Amino acid sequence: MQNSSTSAPTTADDPTLILLTVEEAARRLSVGRTTCFALIRAGALESLMIGNLRRVPADAPAAYLARRRAEQRAA
Repeated sequence: MQNSSTSAPTTADDPTLILLTVEEAARRLSVGRTTCFALIRAGALESLMIGNLRRVPADAPAAYLARRRAEQRAA
């Protein structure tokens, strides 16, 4: 029987990924998929197209959060 604490990380939690799906980025931000797409459309969350696939750089959710925190501190 395999111990769950030693199992491989799920895709959304894998620190080796450099690009995330929109769903994975949404999960990291604890928002829904629709909200994540809205952030992308507004230019608040960085993303790029690779062929027909939209991907979010793995550091983009943290960068978005850092900007939001700085904005709220300044307000």
